[in-house]
Amino acid sequence: MVPSPAVTAASSLRTDAEAALRRLVGREDVALREDQWSAIDALVSRSARALVVQRTGWGKSAVYFVATRLLRDRGAGPTVIVSPLLALMRDQIAAAARAGIRAVTVNSANVTEWDGVHAAIAAGEVDVLLCSPERLNNPQFRDEVLPRLAADAGLVVIDEAHCISDWGHDFRPDYRRIRTLLADLPAGIPVLATTATANARVTADVAEQLSVTGGAADADVLVLRGPLDRESLHLAVLDLPDPAARVAWLASSLGAMDGSGIVYCLTVSAAEEVASQLRAAGLEVAAYTGQTDPAERERLEGDLKDNRVKALIATSALGMGFDKPDLAFVVHLGAPSSPIAYYQQVGRAGRGVDRAVVVLLPGREDRAIWEWFGSQAFPPEETVRATLAALPTDSPLSVPALEARVDLRRSRLESMLKVLDVDGAVRRVQGGWIATGAPWGYDRDRYARVAAARQAEERTMLDYQAASGCRMAFLRRVLDDPELAADWSCGRCDRCGGVTVPAAPSADAVASAQAGLDRVGIEVTARRQWPTGMDALGVDLRGRIAPGEQASAGRAIARLDGLGWSGALRDLFEARDADGAPVDGETPVPLRGAAVRVLEDWEALWDGVDPDGTARTAVDAVVGVRSATRPLLAAHLAPGLARWLGVPFAGWVAPRHDRPGPDRHDVNSAVRLAGVARRLELEPGVAGDLDGARVMLVDDFTDSGWTLTVAARMLRQAGAASVLPFVLGVR
Repeated sequence: MVPSPAVTAASSLRTDAEAALRRLVGREDVALREDQWSAIDALVSRSARALVVQRTGWGKSAVYFVATRLLRDRGAGPTVIVSPLLALMRDQIAAAARAGIRAVTVNSANVTEWDGVHAAIAAGEVDVLLCSPERLNNPQFRDEVLPRLAADAGLVVIDEAHCISDWGHDFRPDYRRIRTLLADLPAGIPVLATTATANARVTADVAEQLSVTGGAADADVLVLRGPLDRESLHLAVLDLPDPAARVAWLASSLGAMDGSGIVYCLTVSAAEEVASQLRAAGLEVAAYTGQTDPAERERLEGDLKDNRVKALIATSALGMGFDKPDLAFVVHLGAPSSPIAYYQQVGRAGRGVDRAVVVLLPGREDRAIWEWFGSQAFPPEETVRATLAALPTDSPLSVPALEARVDLRRSRLESMLKVLDVDGAVRRVQGGWIATGAPWGYDRDRYARVAAARQAEERTMLDYQAASGCRMAFLRRVLDDPELAADWSCGRCDRCGGVTVPAAPSADAVASAQAGLDRVGIEVTARRQWPTGMDALGVDLRGRIAPGEQASAGRAIARLDGLGWSGALRDLFEARDADGAPVDGETPVPLRGAAVRVLEDWEALWDGVDPDGTARTAVDAVVGVRSATRPLLAAHLAPGLARWLGVPFAGWVAPRHDRPGPDRHDVNSAVRLAGVARRLELEPGVAGDLDGARVMLVDDFTDSGWTLTVAARMLRQAGAASVLPFVLGVR
């Protein structure tokens, strides 16, 4: 029987597809998986919309690069890939080049190249454009470049598509804009969404959004969802009593593990502390966080890929898209708040090796960190309404100018504006943001459902730690793996007896780690610039803080979000009584000793040694900041440090009598400064003791830095020659 033309065409297309795959991976012995071929065939032959949910390392990027090659060979326009991370973009550009695909990117790290990239796109010299979701709302890109791309695109790809969904572990407001992009696409442009980390609810949500078209009928979406088991992963949980024991375990265990890997921490401070500790123990490691310079991130990624480091000590900034096939281990120092996030991160390991060890070291501080991240959710309705009322409909307001009119921190304000933009209530234009005047409703029920889902996922992570059965079966079950059999177990995890991790560290090793964590003293950087827009708040502060009114660099025992002394500081500042009020009292004895050690090592406090060998202090007086929430702590700490230094306690910077209550700390910089500036004053008698004096200013903790800045300015204006701030902790 002679094959039909359709069969012949499909056979020819698959032959071309597998040839493109071999060029992509550089091997002649590879073939497409059936689901890979199903997706490619749907995209190329039928201009379909498809969602591919497959485990990490399965080959999702091969689907869109092979489809791109086939579509370009048939005269289609360039592929547009919306991709969330720079690490992912770098890897994908390298992969595309192997297949002879010309790929370029537009992101925050290559601003100087944007004009050239846009010109190359217009000239037809680009096969693939990778852009971040944030770029979709850059006014020039959105209004000038994107419409042309959308009209001419041969394929649109949404990578890490779980970010589209409110239910995803890494929801990003900018990703919500993709729904609008898809609705505006001309008919006949295929769309592919890919992710490894979507349960059934996220999968259904993303598929529904993919179905949106500009026409009368929604598009059919091909959903290809595979099993989540990774045969190379050996999962384990090790419950250790405190940070010192966990750091000691890392110091003694990483060197014995094969290959190189990633140690995930929940906060930037923890990552930096752990990296410092492990380097001191002789291990080649480096910290990688959202605060790491982009060029340094790229260098560190290369060091890990080439095994020049044993591990990167990372936050979630090193997550989606980082591709090292031989990554041999992933350790979590602290549990992520979601099993979806956890599965996504452990999926970095074992893609190209037979065995990879995955260890979770949970900590008692995990839940406090989850709670803080949860507090950054969408703001209450009155705050949103106030923002909409503050935005004009004609002349735009920049985010710094808008800050002076609302009471949100900048990161939360920017996130809220992105959501409102997608909802059509505001619009980003050149110069800032405007209100559209369109009606907008606060979806209280949806925000409540999202919050409840987040809390349920946190409980699931606690259940994972305590699970008595197979670890991988647990993850597959909570992620709704469609192919999980009821009685299945992996045979590889600590519960199945398939992995043995190093035992708890020795007492000597823990003591050594504790000694490292006992190091105290971090610099408190002085503010040098007032926020913009303070006049809108009725406060006459603008521009650079005059040198004669500035504080010097200060000191603190530690940050509250790290390890070591951070635990004692969190215990102090987060303690509440039965009514929810802060627990107050004298400075805890261990923190007294830690404060003294910071002062002993603070060179700016000392001015040589007297003939009898006594250190001579360089400060003339101590001034304290009264606390509305912990008055006993403040009354004990500041005078006590003055006695230890052997200098007079000169009095207090205190709340005005008509504003005795505490200010909110969960507000943006401008609003926080306005509250502090209106509230604080020097108590009577302080100014007379300060002419030419060198003053140490003592407060319990600092977050925005404005209390220290305003208090220091008052003291300098009262005649102090210098002001050196000291606080117990930095939030």
